[in-house]
Amino acid sequence: MTEQQWDKKLNIHTIGRLDAHADQYHYPYEPTPYSVLERLAERGYIHKESILMDYGCGKGRVGFFLHHAVGCRAIGLEYNEEIFHQAEQNKTTAVKKQGVLFFCANAEEFPVKEADCFYFFNPFSVEILKRVMGRILESYYENPRRMLLFFYYPNDEYLVYLMTMYALAFVEEIDCRDLFAGKDERERILIFELI
Repeated sequence: MTEQQWDKKLNIHTIGRLDAHADQYHYPYEPTPYSVLERLAERGYIHKESILMDYGCGKGRVGFFLHHAVGCRAIGLEYNEEIFHQAEQNKTTAVKKQGVLFFCANAEEFPVKEADCFYFFNPFSVEILKRVMGRILESYYENPRRMLLFFYYPNDEYLVYLMTMYALAFVEEIDCRDLFAGKDERERILIFELI
């Protein structure tokens, strides 16, 4: 299905890129392509019992799609109030929304609590990512559980940080290059597990 067909099926509006509120710490809104989310859902890492936290959730596509596809609960964090309100508007029309929540908050200050899956599509700088990882680690130490982190289209700064972080073990790379024209090496999802 196309991007438009998926938005129509889920009864949400998430298409388009927004650069207006980007700065050196917070990157533009750009939704993860549905074809990438389909591939992630097919792998079975995220399931009905999962609680997914989507950092920089934008208009909510990841949460709505994965809640629809696998039945997980989804928590979306968005720092930009205007975009957050668009996610909330999507929640009023979405076909499946009972397990989807959105919060307008700074990711580095938001408590992780019971989440066990974490999704990132380069939402913010590596400086913020380090503080977010500190929050995730705190939650892990307070309540040990299997915690998986998904990084779509990772930038070089993220890769350097992730590959040197002692508490992470690399699990798998989901190659997505075949879904798009060209041979962009960044078209992949890297999966890590806290250890």
